[in-house]
Amino acid sequence: MRYVYTRDNVRIFYRLIGKGPTTILFVHPPGMGHITFKQQLPLSKDYRLLYIDLRGNGNSDSGSVSINFPLLARDLYDVCKQLEIDKVFICGYSNGASIAMETAIRYPNLVEGLLLIGAFSEVDSLLLGGEFLLGITASKMKMMKLLANVISNAHSYSNGFGKEMADYFLRTDANILYQMYLEGLFYNCTKKLPSITCPILLIYGQRDYYVHHYQYKFMKRHHNTRVIYVSGARHQIPTKHSTILNTITKQFIQNQKMNSKTKGSHSTP
Repeated sequence: MRYVYTRDNVRIFYRLIGKGPTTILFVHPPGMGHITFKQQLPLSKDYRLLYIDLRGNGNSDSGSVSINFPLLARDLYDVCKQLEIDKVFICGYSNGASIAMETAIRYPNLVEGLLLIGAFSEVDSLLLGGEFLLGITASKMKMMKLLANVISNAHSYSNGFGKEMADYFLRTDANILYQMYLEGLFYNCTKKLPSITCPILLIYGQRDYYVHHYQYKFMKRHHNTRVIYVSGARHQIPTKHSTILNTITKQFIQNQKMNSKTKGSHSTP
């Protein structure tokens, strides 16, 4: 296993796979760990993929301080700097998208683009808030097996992967999970969206109805935002609709690279 240490000496597990000048950093939701993005491995033919387990999740240590998203964003920055990675595209899924946004807000020079799957800039609906409250209650009561089974069943594309995800989820520190759910419920970066300088691609499942309205908050405040719907999908796009997600990811990165080259050529005297 490979690890790097944050500035407060917390050991973070990572995998750096693939080749090419462009790196994609994947940010998972609470408890699910880097295996959430196992189906994105084919992208390693064209890009470097940086998988990590957030502190207190999977194979990473918990540390001794309370969890908040600015701290987790700082961890991502520290990992990239230790690995001498200067630029990344960040792919964040669900509440991992919130951590991705916080990273782009705090470290704009690091982030070339954001691919946000099932993203929300704040929790402002009863249904989404209710899901967080269930997670908060279950993790506070240390009902880790229940959470592992529910989440793995929702994301499973095979019996083998379902078991793998459930087992991996159980490695999560229950107290860290509780703090992450609590932070996710109250996190709000809506007013900070204009400060994100990189392009944003919002990826929503066509049937993921309870987060669709968030696109309007993004588009109102961040004018370089595009939205794509995945036909027939609910929330679990990385695991259950990986082929189309991988295609979308490649197209987004290629378009951004092309736009950068075009701007560069126009600026040449």
